[in-house]
Amino acid sequence: MNWSEAFNANRQPSDDDIKAFIGQGKLLWSELFSYIDAAYQVKPKLAFSQCSAQPGWNVKYQKSGKSLCTLYPMEGFFIALVVVGAKEEETVEMALGTFTSYVQSLYRKTSFSCGGRWLMIEVREQPVLNDVKSLIAIRVRPKRLDVPQ
Repeated sequence: MNWSEAFNANRQPSDDDIKAFIGQGKLLWSELFSYIDAAYQVKPKLAFSQCSAQPGWNVKYQKSGKSLCTLYPMEGFFIALVVVGAKEEETVEMALGTFTSYVQSLYRKTSFSCGGRWLMIEVREQPVLNDVKSLIAIRVRPKRLDVPQ
């Protein structure tokens, strides 16, 4: 079943609902939540989007008014939207060789528009999750530097 159909604007999902829908991806989901909590001391915000590209409930993380990422539950995995803005572009391009081939390819295919490259990263495995953490850390420096990636 489609996420936006299972949980429409009038039916907000619980944390357990989200994890159940994500299924096998819930360990990666939980790891990203733990990382962001430890590194940035920010709490997630559940929001409903009418956006045609990815409608439905999503989880947003912001630090000092700057978006860290937006997470979209999918059946068996999740998507992490990380925007690489003009300020981060040079740093990301220098680090690009350290990312998975999937994220490298996605970055190269995604054109710069609306102030950045809007990377919709499908998180299905640990190396891709590590890339998401790295991109977030480039976007906004972690508050705590001793947090393991």
